[in-house]
Amino acid sequence: MEFLLSDVHDDLASTVDAVLTKADVPARTRAWVDGDRGPVDEVFTALAQTGVNGLLIDESAGGSSAGAIEMVVAVEQIGRHALPGPVVESIAVLPVLFRSAGVTGERLSALAEGAFATCAIPPVAPLAPVSDIAYLVQDGVLSTATAATAVATVDPTRQVAELGPVETIAEGVAVDDALDIGTLATAAQLLGMAGAMLTLAADYAQARHQFGRAIGSFQAVKHHLADVAIAVEMARPLVHAAALGIDGLVPEDTDVRRDVAAAKVAAGDAAHLASRRALQVLGAIGYTTEHDLSLYLTKTRALLTAWGTPAALRHRVLESL
Repeated sequence: MEFLLSDVHDDLASTVDAVLTKADVPARTRAWVDGDRGPVDEVFTALAQTGVNGLLIDESAGGSSAGAIEMVVAVEQIGRHALPGPVVESIAVLPVLFRSAGVTGERLSALAEGAFATCAIPPVAPLAPVSDIAYLVQDGVLSTATAATAVATVDPTRQVAELGPVETIAEGVAVDDALDIGTLATAAQLLGMAGAMLTLAADYAQARHQFGRAIGSFQAVKHHLADVAIAVEMARPLVHAAALGIDGLVPEDTDVRRDVAAAKVAAGDAAHLASRRALQVLGAIGYTTEHDLSLYLTKTRALLTAWGTPAALRHRVLESL
C-alpha cells in the first residue's frame, strides 16, 4: 500500500505548528511548572478553535468527524512543541471512549471546545495525568472520577494519580478502541518530540564550534544524528499505517492492534534515541532547566510507558507473528 499525506493533512500540520510556535510553548510550560496553568489552557483553547480537539468528535457535538490519520498528524505537531497536559486523553482517548459508551451531549462538546480532561483504564493505563475533569473505566463501568494523592513523575508538568469512581455514566463499555487510540496518539506525540530533539541537536551542532570548525562537521556527530533521523523516518510510516488501520482503510485481514503496538514501540525507540543523542551533542547544558531540550528529555521518559509499556507492546507484536 502506498500512502502519502494530502494537502489537507499538510495544511493541518502547518496550522497546528503555527498556533504553537506563536504561543511560545516553552515559556508557558515553565509557567505550568511554577504552578500557573492558565497560559497552557489558553493554548489548548486556541487549538480547539482550529478544530484539533474535535477531530475525533462527531459534528453533532461540535467536532469535525475526522479520523485517526488527521489526529496523528495534529498530535505529532503537538509533540514537536512538547505541550504539557493530558493531550492524548483529551484529544484521542475520551472521544473514542465516549463513542464506545454511547455518551453524547455536553461532555463531548466540552472536549471539542478545549477542556482538559483525563482518564484511566486499568490495568493498561492505571494512572492518569491529574486534571480537574477525570473519568475512569473499571470492569466495563465508565464513571466520573476523582484523583487520589498525586504523584510526581520525571516530567515536572506531569503529575499522575490513581482515580476513584464517583458517578456511573455507562456500563458494559468496551475499551479496546480507546486503548488503541491512546497508544497511537502517544506514539504520534513521541514521534513529534523525536523530530524536535533532532532539530535542536542539529541546530546546536551547526552553531557550536570547536577547533575552528562546527561540531556538526565531525563524523561522530554526523553519525549520531543520522541514526536519529533514520529512526524517526522509519517510525513515521508505522504510525501512519496504524492510523489507517484504525480508520478501516486497510485489508480486512490486517492485525490493527499489532500495528498500533509496533507504531508505539518504534516511535518510543526513536524518541529515546533522540533524547540520548541530543544530550550527547549538547552536553550538560541540554539537561539544565533553562534549555528547551530539558523539556523534551523529561517528557520522553514519562511518555515511554504511557498507554502501553514497551514490554507489553513488544509482547503483543511477538504473539501476532
